[in-house]
Amino acid sequence: MHTWTRMCFTAVLGAAFMASAAQPTFAGQVETKGKAKMGGEKSLYERLGGKKAITAVVDEFVANVAADARINKFFALTASDPKRMATFKGNLVDQICQAGGGPCTYAGKSMKEAHAGMGVSTADFSALVEDLVKALDKLKVGQKEKNELLSVLGPMKSDIVEKP
Repeated sequence: MHTWTRMCFTAVLGAAFMASAAQPTFAGQVETKGKAKMGGEKSLYERLGGKKAITAVVDEFVANVAADARINKFFALTASDPKRMATFKGNLVDQICQAGGGPCTYAGKSMKEAHAGMGVSTADFSALVEDLVKALDKLKVGQKEKNELLSVLGPMKSDIVEKP
């Protein structure tokens, strides 16, 4: 997987998967398919609108990253190869789907492994998150769902960022 693909994919979805899998269960939550959620509440996957809606978010997000001169250099090779891009987007969708409690399975690398030696900075990470927020806002994802998805990125930052 190319540097651009690894950074974007693992930053967003790997973070979501790993952080959600490690989340503790709180009073009032029930365990469903390995994902903790509030009693009676739908999973994040369902609240996002399922795989079709997640695919739309990924498409918009990838377009934002491709247009973002701050970070698109990490993704240039993947962006230039339609087959590689399709695989990248599919993996990203699966990772978000799984992290949100959906039926998909993500089998990618850990954040640390995927980003080793890339030299990702705090500014690069922040730009990526901004591009995701822009996609979520454009597609009118609810504030609760947006915050829940973004909350899984924070704990992964230390595995992704190698320089201040």
